[in-house]
Amino acid sequence: MISASLATVAYIGATILFIMSLGGLSHPESSRRGNLFGIIGMTLAVLATIFGPRVTPAGYAWIIGAMAVGATIGLYAARVVRMTQMPELVALMHSLVGLAAVLVGFANYIDPAAAGQFTGAEKTIHEIEIYLGVLIGAVTFSGSIIAFGKLSGKISGKPVLLPGRHVMNLAGLLVVIGCGGAFINADTVAEGMTPLIVMTGIALLFGIHMVMAIGGADMPVVVSMLNSYSGWAAAATGFMLSNDLLIVTGALVGSSGAILSYIMCRAMNRKFLAVIAGGFGTEGGKPAAKGGAAPAGEVTPISAVETAELLREAKRVIIVPGYGMAVAQAQHTVYEITKFLRERGIDVRFGIHPVAGRMPGHMNVLLAEARVPYDIVFEMDELNADFPDTDVAMVIGANDIVNPAAQDDPTSPIAGMPLLAVWKAKPSIVMKRSMASGYAGVDNPLFYKDNNRMLFGDAKKMLDEVLVALKS
Repeated sequence: MISASLATVAYIGATILFIMSLGGLSHPESSRRGNLFGIIGMTLAVLATIFGPRVTPAGYAWIIGAMAVGATIGLYAARVVRMTQMPELVALMHSLVGLAAVLVGFANYIDPAAAGQFTGAEKTIHEIEIYLGVLIGAVTFSGSIIAFGKLSGKISGKPVLLPGRHVMNLAGLLVVIGCGGAFINADTVAEGMTPLIVMTGIALLFGIHMVMAIGGADMPVVVSMLNSYSGWAAAATGFMLSNDLLIVTGALVGSSGAILSYIMCRAMNRKFLAVIAGGFGTEGGKPAAKGGAAPAGEVTPISAVETAELLREAKRVIIVPGYGMAVAQAQHTVYEITKFLRERGIDVRFGIHPVAGRMPGHMNVLLAEARVPYDIVFEMDELNADFPDTDVAMVIGANDIVNPAAQDDPTSPIAGMPLLAVWKAKPSIVMKRSMASGYAGVDNPLFYKDNNRMLFGDAKKMLDEVLVALKS
């Protein structure tokens, strides 16, 4: 067992490492170092907590047993979960943070030892901390479960908009405030338990309602938003337990998640409150919703051999990856094609839209896994002006982020969303399995443009054929 002062020093060290971890994760080239800082910081924090003054030796067996179970599940998940399942895995992890906050809140409230530590104003403040911690945790838990279901396809991506939903939300908020007053003014634990349970039920229903009302196209924002919620839930738990490390760590996660949510909304030309209100997007893979001008023209197909010929003759190529690349696990073939072209002096770059995929940074992770060099991966704003001078723009499984309707059709559900302007390239090649609409459920006029070609089929299979044709 270590002293309280040594545990505090360890917590400060862990906090510094967490800040350095966030700094490292801000750029792909330093992301490995950032992950390492985070691992070391968390290890230090866990050891300082286990061997700190608040844990007695009698509890070591329970703690070690729980850690062994959690580590086993984590290792198994890390080995078997595919890259396409990472978004739903992240959502599931957020749900566990929320559940932990709820359970810790209830346990802390009914613990006689914890309740006896505070009197007067301190007792009121502590009960507010418990109430807020359980509230945020319950919303995070149920909302994350629904997000997991939507991202994994177990729940429809179509937004569920209940009549009078805003009135229902306001009524629920008023009940939560009323229960909060009753909880704080309760004279006994038994008396305060009823409003706490009622609030928890309302918070769980609100989390379900909130995410169910959000359409598929907004799911990347939802993931980052739930990440922020989980951080604030952890911070509230830290206040409950008077744990400075949890407070600081939760605030770091909460604030960084909120900033990321803002960046994602700005990238989609959306307002954060509008996302929370829901209603954007429809079920992925379905025909486009009615409204707006229908695309006109004919689709021009292209073969893998013809695609290889265009790539071989090009001097400048921009590749735009999307969720279809993740589904087909085609990133490794993409790397092989990129390597082949670059060895022959062809300038190949990647354009990444902030909301490509199902979570922030999804495409960056896939390309890093395939060992695509970081220095040829660019954000949307960094190369959008270069498309007119691009010989081939190749879109692999992306749809909404290259849809000209966002600029040309003010009635489109994605109107105003910034895009990768692939249609300005000399030819653009779009790889898709079919003509089905994207996750936003909006038809794409890009497919019908004169300078666009459609390479139909599974992305991995077709890219393998392109690679063979390039090498032949």
